[in-house]
Amino acid sequence: MEYKIILDSCGELPENLLHDGRFERVPLSLEVGDYKIQDDENFNQAEFLRKVAAYPECPKSACPSPERFVESFRAPAADRIYVVTLSAALSGTYNSAELARKLFREKYGEKQIHVIDSQSASGGETQIALKLADLEEEGLDFEEIVKQIESYRDSIHTYFVLDNLETLRKNGRMSGVKAFVASALNIKPVMGSDTGEIILRTQTIGVNKALGKMAQLAAQEAPRPQERRLIITHCNAPDRAEQVKKQIMARAPFQECIIMDTRGVSSMYANDGGVIVTT
Repeated sequence: MEYKIILDSCGELPENLLHDGRFERVPLSLEVGDYKIQDDENFNQAEFLRKVAAYPECPKSACPSPERFVESFRAPAADRIYVVTLSAALSGTYNSAELARKLFREKYGEKQIHVIDSQSASGGETQIALKLADLEEEGLDFEEIVKQIESYRDSIHTYFVLDNLETLRKNGRMSGVKAFVASALNIKPVMGSDTGEIILRTQTIGVNKALGKMAQLAAQEAPRPQERRLIITHCNAPDRAEQVKKQIMARAPFQECIIMDTRGVSSMYANDGGVIVTT
């Protein structure tokens, strides 16, 4: 195999790529009280969301070990390996993958391996993984791909609207958010990312208005949308995802739009009804 693209399991993959040998998802582990699972192909979103809703405390996730990443570097063998991780500001996965790269080289010798901090999550990781495949298929050399993908990563915008922010708050993932009003007034924040840190972009009353504002921001801020993918991930909210797609595509002519339901890690943080947009 000439190249391999590895994502941690916060990154989603379209259905047609789930069994493509060029791609692999390395699972994080999830814990809801005594319920402990791997975020792999056996993940059952409905069951997981029921467990989370019934559990009075906060669910947790744990990043893959460096040894688990080393396993992926070894088999199947590839000449060039790219690893795309959840934002280093939100998870230890990036550090684990970087340590694995060093351990692999010490034990098995030099190999072209590049670890990319997505500075995002979910569809943001997908954006980078698909762009890597595009660059590889263009026949560019490893050094040029690394240069271009880092620049591309810096151009990605991430937005999200969630019905429930408690998992993010309780797990300390909202340290970059100073304050916002969320009460019986039904005020909904539109969140975003700044170099991997979660930030508040704006807030409005009601989820539909928040989704509309998110769509407006995504369309306005996308660089050269005709050359880019629009990726929308949702947690058990296909109607909301379609609503957001229509609103964005009416404003900006994206090359294509991919809509995916979230797997384990993203489901844990997005909670039932959450919608994430990356451009």
